[in-house]
Amino acid sequence: MSWFHWKATGLLRVDCDCWAALVGSVQALDKEMISLVRSAVERGVTFFDTAEVYGPFTNEELVGEALAPFRDQVAIATKFGFAPDPNVGPGWSALNSRPEHIKEVAEASLKRLKTDVIDLFYQHRVDANVPIEDVAGAVKDLIQEGKVKHFGLSEPGVQTIRRAHRVQAVTAVQSEYSLWWRRPEEEVLPTLEELGIGFVPFSPLGKGFLTGKITENTKFDSTDFRNIVPRFTPEARKANQSLVDLLSKVAERKKATPAQIALAWLLAQKPWIVPIPGTTKLHRLQENLAAASVELTPDDLRDIDSASSNIRVEGARYPERLEQMTGR
Repeated sequence: MSWFHWKATGLLRVDCDCWAALVGSVQALDKEMISLVRSAVERGVTFFDTAEVYGPFTNEELVGEALAPFRDQVAIATKFGFAPDPNVGPGWSALNSRPEHIKEVAEASLKRLKTDVIDLFYQHRVDANVPIEDVAGAVKDLIQEGKVKHFGLSEPGVQTIRRAHRVQAVTAVQSEYSLWWRRPEEEVLPTLEELGIGFVPFSPLGKGFLTGKITENTKFDSTDFRNIVPRFTPEARKANQSLVDLLSKVAERKKATPAQIALAWLLAQKPWIVPIPGTTKLHRLQENLAAASVELTPDDLRDIDSASSNIRVEGARYPERLEQMTGR
């Protein structure tokens, strides 16, 4: 397995997302999940992603407990910016990126993560009520205090990236990106390349769809987020099967799995792209990590791009209310 330095941050290129692996199914300090995270470290994973909103709080606690014995060997990213909304009910659907709140979140996250510094601190979603310059300034203060090493943004628009970067260098931008969501290629990726900012695609396997294990007949648990995602209606899943069929065809030729081809495609796009797939199962972790050894030739990549360009993906990736929080 080959790993490459991500020069923008000094972190290592990795393939594990603690949130995607754990959110929605984790009890505080779940022993099985702690074991899984430690197994990831043993297999070379050095970068873990979480957030206060996952749980809320319990995922950070789990990550902190799991990684405590390896803290000097790994980098941890977490996020601020969501808050409870009493008008909506349970769940954190409001936004709060006021500078004083950012600093409160940092202090609480440091305790839950059992660490004295956050390696990468993302704004989880852009808060339209707080100028991004104020957000960047708050994180800059935390960096100067030695509590944070790097600043990141999640699902921002390009003008927000530029404005933030002028106040405090943005190390990484995190957004959804995969063969079935390629909008970042239009504006975000060119901007990041220009500014020297790393890109961290979440949901690189299309929330599981690109693994080939989900069909129109798949039933999700009642608590599964995908139940409210337009792209996961049975009709949309049936229509989008052709993209999975494409990956399966390439996978058969490469003696790999569709998931590994989807990840290998991402890894082949730019050297500064660091996808973060996740899982709750050890064999899926091993499968994801093995994608780093799958080599796609220029001809393979051209074939995938050519074939996928003729496939129209059906269904929005988020409900409208959540999509409105992105690209701002």
